[in-house]
Amino acid sequence: MPLAFSGSRSLRRLCVCLTLIGGALSTDVAYANETVSISYQRSSTLFILLKRTGALEKKLNALGYDVSWHEFSTGLLQSLNAGSVDLHADVADAFALFTQAANAPLTYYAEETSAPTAQAIIVPPDSPIHSVADLKGKRVAVSKGSGCNFLLLSALAKAGLTINDIQVRYLEAPDALAAFRGGNIDAWAIWDPFLAAQQREAHVRVIADGSGGVAQYNRFYTATTAFADKHPDVLRVVFDELNTTGKWIKAHPQEAAQILGPVWGNIPGPTVELANSRRSYDIVPVKRDQLAEQQRIADTYRAAGLIPATLKATDIRIWTPSAK
Repeated sequence: MPLAFSGSRSLRRLCVCLTLIGGALSTDVAYANETVSISYQRSSTLFILLKRTGALEKKLNALGYDVSWHEFSTGLLQSLNAGSVDLHADVADAFALFTQAANAPLTYYAEETSAPTAQAIIVPPDSPIHSVADLKGKRVAVSKGSGCNFLLLSALAKAGLTINDIQVRYLEAPDALAAFRGGNIDAWAIWDPFLAAQQREAHVRVIADGSGGVAQYNRFYTATTAFADKHPDVLRVVFDELNTTGKWIKAHPQEAAQILGPVWGNIPGPTVELANSRRSYDIVPVKRDQLAEQQRIADTYRAAGLIPATLKATDIRIWTPSAK
């Protein structure tokens, strides 16, 4: 009997221990944070600052989320289309249309308002080219499918020319920079901070930018649609933090430049300030009835054979923050 009693008591102790362990494990599982994955590029100004300050993580941690950052230098379009990341940093208006053309599972959750002078067509300071009309027959570099590609097409049309009237060279920015410096192209359609760097370092001349209705140059933020549908609380936090950070940059241009210069390739502070002065960094909701510029870009790209089918810009998925 004593032996039986001892065994029974040991069994009770074992059951209690297992119950406590099980309770602890279930508690850990119940409160484990879900991870929000965010993609960004070196040009993703607002997300770079948020990553550095930790402000976004702090807000999302309070809601039970962790943050995982993913930098993309190449293959951005593939990552957008694959839906493998929850939230994506800003891309140029023209580039965003390629995700729509590919039927990517994306929802637009924020827009940075227009910055028409943040991209331009430039020529060397001693070039005989003084207008877009002078580009006829000349070698012009541009990144295919970029916002600058639309700027070039639109500027040519305004001057009564088409892409067939120039010798277009489709080059990514680093290769175009080398070609421009080497005199292998006559003009270059490029965006900031490359534009600002060439203006300050090489004293290039701008023959056209997006002013006067040539190209608004808006930027869009997207989320994987499945994530957007399930986590509007996360989108609200991200939208608000982007908005706050955009206002901070405008109010603290020198401090922002000190942070961004090294990230952008050790660019001097004044160059960063010049580039940032042309970006609006004004984060607003995407509104379906204000996508006329997107439709204009889509139609221009379709006519130029850059996208395979006619697009209706208003067919995109949009998340809009509710009023507080």
